[in-house]
Amino acid sequence: MELSPFVIPLGVFVMVVLIVAIASMRKMREKELEAHQRLRQQEMEHERKLKELEIEKTKLELEKARATKNG
Repeated sequence: MELSPFVIPLGVFVMVVLIVAIASMRKMREKELEAHQRLRQQEMEHERKLKELEIEKTKLELEKARATKNG
């Protein structure tokens, strides 16, 4: 059985396309993971700020309660 002369170039072309596709998918996945990590960091920062505001609010309410109790 004799192979067509186009089999080897076609196989090489398909192999190159697969390598490029795999590399592109890997880069896309890395970018996706970075985006998720960045989003998680932003969420954690937001939660920290909310806790700080809640603590500050509680302190102010306590000071107000002491001021009205004493004055």
